[in-house]
Amino acid sequence: MQFPGNFKPPVGIIFDSDMGNRIDTVLAMALLYGLDGKNEARVVSISVSKANLKSAALSEVIGRFYAGAVNGGFAAIGRNLPVGMAEDGPAKGDTPLFSVLDKKDEKGAAVYQHGIHSLVDTAEVPALFRNAMTSQQDGNAIVLLCGPATNLANSIGLPNVKDLIKSKVRYLVISGGAFPGIDPAAAKKLLAEWPGQIVFAPAELGAALPYPGASIDKDFTWATAPHPVVDAYRAYKAMPYDAPSWDMTAVLYAIRPKENYFKLSEPGTLSVSSDGKARFTPSPNGLHKQLIADPAQREKVIQAFVELASAKPVVRQFRFRNQKKAADPAKPADVKPKP
Repeated sequence: MQFPGNFKPPVGIIFDSDMGNRIDTVLAMALLYGLDGKNEARVVSISVSKANLKSAALSEVIGRFYAGAVNGGFAAIGRNLPVGMAEDGPAKGDTPLFSVLDKKDEKGAAVYQHGIHSLVDTAEVPALFRNAMTSQQDGNAIVLLCGPATNLANSIGLPNVKDLIKSKVRYLVISGGAFPGIDPAAAKKLLAEWPGQIVFAPAELGAALPYPGASIDKDFTWATAPHPVVDAYRAYKAMPYDAPSWDMTAVLYAIRPKENYFKLSEPGTLSVSSDGKARFTPSPNGLHKQLIADPAQREKVIQAFVELASAKPVVRQFRFRNQKKAADPAKPADVKPKP
């Protein structure tokens, strides 16, 4: 997509998760697309560390609901993002959230369409990660890790990837919901080799800021057709319940760091202890920081969760430079490069 003149595009989000294991990941994607709809961010890459086609398919269903097809096979007119999937990631089993994919209408047809039916319908994550960074202006990408570190640990070893991270990525934000307990070896590798800043949203932060389950029945009533986030929330647990916001805290800070939703620790080093838990050690020369709950901001944070996660999808109109110039026969249209 072209941006005219000196206009700086919204920050590009590279989103990696273990979609399907927890409802907060679904809510985090809704929150992310709510911010995308406000032009505060652009989703430029979606990948899953859960080696289960249903994990990739559910990610695509949510992405398609908000932004059009996200799998290359759809040949979408709008944004066209393939979902990356680890070929051999952890926690491969099915979960209650995947029942959303089986929902049928009154004619017996699938309610939610997707294009992921075999491994070839997904993208190789290291290549997807590298290409997503390459597509961004310097300093205009943020990486969001909302699951095990499997994919990122496998990606940073590619040639030139660490240099790309240094030039393209502002910071990596990690949700503590599944990190580093699942695949601690990958977590250790990522923390040891990531060449830039890291901000950690610990599990206790999301536990202290639950998403109100009442919002599912109250704030999504605008949807006249089935809504994948609503159906996923109801499938995850028996209603009513409030959900921990582990992944949502990471998303909210990543895109709105200046809103002071959370306190930020002094610099330090994040590591993985012998018992497989994340440990933050203050250090003046450290490149890592940790988010801390601010009781004074609690209601403001939860309000932001609800307003953004329940926002209506925004349909975008794409216009390329050659469309404008083609109207003038005296000027040749730009040749659009092959993807």
